[in-house]
Amino acid sequence: MKSVKNLNSQELMKSVIQRIATGPELSKNISRDEAKQAMRAILRGEVSEFRAAIFLIALRMKRETDDENLGVQDAINEEIKPKQVNAENLINIADPYDGYTRNVPSSVFVLPILSELGYACISQGVESVGPKYGCTHHLILKLLGLNVSASLEQTADRLEDESIGWGYIDQKIFAPKLFSLMNLRSEIIKRPLITTLEVLANPLISKKNHFVTGFVHKPYPPIYLMLARNAGFDSSIVIREQRVGCSFIKTEKIFHFYRSPDEEDESFEIDPINELDIKQDARAVPFPASISKEDKNDKIETKVDPMEVAKDLSNKVWMPLG
Repeated sequence: MKSVKNLNSQELMKSVIQRIATGPELSKNISRDEAKQAMRAILRGEVSEFRAAIFLIALRMKRETDDENLGVQDAINEEIKPKQVNAENLINIADPYDGYTRNVPSSVFVLPILSELGYACISQGVESVGPKYGCTHHLILKLLGLNVSASLEQTADRLEDESIGWGYIDQKIFAPKLFSLMNLRSEIIKRPLITTLEVLANPLISKKNHFVTGFVHKPYPPIYLMLARNAGFDSSIVIREQRVGCSFIKTEKIFHFYRSPDEEDESFEIDPINELDIKQDARAVPFPASISKEDKNDKIETKVDPMEVAKDLSNKVWMPLG
């Protein structure tokens, strides 16, 4: 068998699919380099959408290994050309690109608060993507009047302006080839590994870069922290149940983090009642009662109109845009 370097894109993808798409018991893992080369071929349009879809869903059904996650991330990172920002620290708040379907996406309003405290910060995302098609930072910020199609240079200028210090950058701007897969992802229906990896994009970098995201499923913290290191983040923290609200209902390990890439992962529990004097039944601020809900057979896709949620927030909240 030829080495990966000697295979053309069609030969490589055929070889990879033959191994990863043979069922739960017979499927085989591929190397980090094979995963990188396969994803690179997809991003460059060198293989058909049919093969691209099979590759992505087969990895999902087989369950991706660390090497496969890292390899696909390597290909995505290769496409992104980071813009240097003149700042000591930059915090990347990476909420899920498919948005919120059960509660108000309040994390978007943390951006100007952090900047007021002297920490440059960004959010990133897209207008809408499955499987949830929820309310996103893009929708909210657009209705509030921010240019959500700003270039890397324009966003860097906002970060370097001490009177602003925060910004939003859209995937279609910093990773157009990755963004071009949106229609394919809609056809796949199930979330591919891209959904995990895209939030770790690092399109704007400063002297020190810090990654913040949330997780729902317990196996994910070490995966996110591994990928954050590979993306070049100097520190990283993943927070329990950010997607449906940070849980302060019971004692549990809410924070998982590393202080520097060469240090071990850490985590700690919080007893919200005794340590923080927080007593509440709800995990997060729910959607207003005025937001209409639609019954759907799809249990994943949002039952509310994300634009209606964004409009409600933009009418109630003032946000300094700079």
